[in-house]
Amino acid sequence: MKNISLVVFDIAGTTVSDKGNINECFRDAFASEGLTVTAEDVDQVMGYRKIEAVEIIVNKYTINEGFGQYDRIQRIHDHFNNAMVAFYTNNNELTAMPFAEELFEILNSNRIKVALNTGFTREITDAILVNLKWDKHPFIQSTICSDEVDEGRPQPFMIKELMNRLDISDASQVVKIGDTEVDIKEGRNSGCGMVVAVTTGTYTREQLVQFQPDHIIDSLQEFPALIHI
Repeated sequence: MKNISLVVFDIAGTTVSDKGNINECFRDAFASEGLTVTAEDVDQVMGYRKIEAVEIIVNKYTINEGFGQYDRIQRIHDHFNNAMVAFYTNNNELTAMPFAEELFEILNSNRIKVALNTGFTREITDAILVNLKWDKHPFIQSTICSDEVDEGRPQPFMIKELMNRLDISDASQVVKIGDTEVDIKEGRNSGCGMVVAVTTGTYTREQLVQFQPDHIIDSLQEFPALIHI
């Protein structure tokens, strides 16, 4: 791929380590409303805007209940959001994925911009960025969250907004990297020139294959060779 202007990375599971804490916080949030959900249920909605992820699971478990569901969904989401903010604020062991920071620098040195996008809210994202000292990172040009656009993944709005902010008009010059089904679909829906899936997060290689990314890598160290830098 030639003429790359921007690489858009997912956060949790792609550039920031996740040891199952997100899944656990999700399940705890559902339990607070009397719903027992499986880890597999949660994995299937990773990458989505979190309020939508909650709604998908609630609708699966409470078919035809109808009345009061909106308030219940909001309470579960708020429980999750608050728990994740506390977790990322107080976690002294939070780390970047191996080679993430080196890759940001390599890309910038090749005049390629770096952006992060996520299904998290801005509140959660800022807790992560501050913890890792990425809030003023010299090699990250922009970040965007699903609650800052009309719709989250798999819709293209986050990537389109990043392109607008960074003065990039041609989506074929954009690479999307993420670890979930909706990361891949977001890249496709945005018209990205390359869509790369990583096996360091929620999905296995076997699961990712069915969504047909352009490439699947097992670590960020493999990415520079894909774009010949």
